[in-house]
Formats: sequence, C-alpha cells, structure tokens
Amino acid sequence: MTSASGQTGRATQPFLKWAGGKRWLVAQGILAPSHIERMVEPFLGSAAVFFSLSPKRALLADVNAELINLYQVIRSSPKELQIILKEYHASHSKEHYYKVRQEVPIDCTMRAARTLYLNRTCWNGLYRVNKKGVFNVPIGTKSSVLFDGEDFTDYARVLESADIRCQDFEVTLDCCGSGDFLFVDPPYTVKHNINGFVKYDENIFSWDDQVRLAYALRRAGKRGAQILVTNADHESIRELYDADFNYRSASRKSVLAGSSVHRVGTTEALFTLNM
Repeated sequence: MTSASGQTGRATQPFLKWAGGKRWLVAQGILAPSHIERMVEPFLGSAAVFFSLSPKRALLADVNAELINLYQVIRSSPKELQIILKEYHASHSKEHYYKVRQEVPIDCTMRAARTLYLNRTCWNGLYRVNKKGVFNVPIGTKSSVLFDGEDFTDYARVLESADIRCQDFEVTLDCCGSGDFLFVDPPYTVKHNINGFVKYDENIFSWDDQVRLAYALRRAGKRGAQILVTNADHESIRELYDADFNYRSASRKSVLAGSSVHRVGTTEALFTLNM
C-alpha cells in the first residue's frame, strides 16, 4: 500500500455512517498513487477514502440529492449547520425523530441538518427510501447527534477545494483522464441481483449499470486515469473486469447486520488500472 502525496496534509474522519462505507479499507491502508492531481469519487457515500487522503483537488459526485446537499452545506455553512444540530441533539427523542423524519424542509441548511440527524440516530445509520423517495428507516439506539470535540469547520476545510455535484456516475467518469485518481465504490449488485446493497435506495443500481460502469471506467483508463474499484467479490463481477483490470480479494468483517451473530467475515473485490 502507498500513501498519496498532493494532499492537504490533514486527514479527517467521515461524518456519516453509510451502507458499504470504506472505513475498513482505510484501516487496512489505501492503495493509491504516490501523487494525486485530482481525486474523483462518482459514488460519494461517507467519503472515507477522500477524507483519509485529503487531496488538494477533488470531484465528488452522487445521484443522491440529499447526500450531495449535505456535503455542499457542510462546505459552505458549517457553523450554521452545527447550531441546528446542537438544537436537535438537545431535543432528541422518539417523538422528535419521527417528526423530523416526516417533514422535509425547503431550506438547504435545514434539509442538510435533517439528513445528518436521521443518519446519526436512525437504525444502523442506513439511508433507505421507499419507491416514492420517502426516507423510512426507524429510530435506532444511538442518541448522539453531535460528538465530543466535533467541529464542522474541520470538514469544511477539507471540502473547500472539492467540486461537489449531483449527477450520474457516467457523467462524472466521462470528464476524467490523465492526472485523475478514481476511487469507485458502486452498490454491489451482481448479475443475478442477489446482493443486499441494492435495497437501500429507490434508484436501484442494476446489472446494466454495472456493465455501463465498467465500460465508462475503461474509457477513463484509456485517457490515462488511475483507477481503484471496490465491488462484490463475485464471479460475474470478476468476469466483467477480467480483461483489463488487476484483481485482488480483500477480507473484512460485515458490520451491516443487526445482530453481531451475523457479522461474519466476508471478502470484497479490488480492481486497479494504470496503477
């Protein structure tokens, strides 16, 4: 594993818990280029790798509008957001949780506060919506809305040089090339759709999307982009990347299951190109 240069020099922990998050990969060590001109994440999530590397330039994108709004607000208005969350912290209860879950504010800062509040107090930190796009995760056991010593200006400082966009991954990847390091962590759909990650969003990431992603990455690779992909360690995925990418398997503990009995060891696939 190599660490990346061309960084801000200040790593920050993610402020979100996200299904499929990559804190475990950060803990093992990130396989990254020795120099990064720009880091690109087309599937943003908790941005654990971005915060670990803290690059001087980044393009962060996702199709989840609430997620992108949260990142944009933390970058532009961290103090205002923290004030609202301090109030939510003092008011947190079962009644308050379901009241906030039911109401979707128009104001961007209030929407961002809602998103982060629900993420930190819902069951297992899941982001799940129904077919109408309505967040429907029940309240969880954790009550901390703010953490000791947390300062949102720290997050804003790392994000200040990032271009943050709400857009499809193919739009993001088609503007990438030489000088870019792509960290690509899509939902783990396999050919027969037997993986559970697809159920956490109303915009189901299909097998056709997996194929579309692989082609978009090959195009970016031909333009000189350096690429690290994480994906399901499944035969159909390995076949999809077999022709051009280097493959290895990485072990981790499953942390998504509700009971510790079901949190067993598993593997994920890592694919690299031009690295």
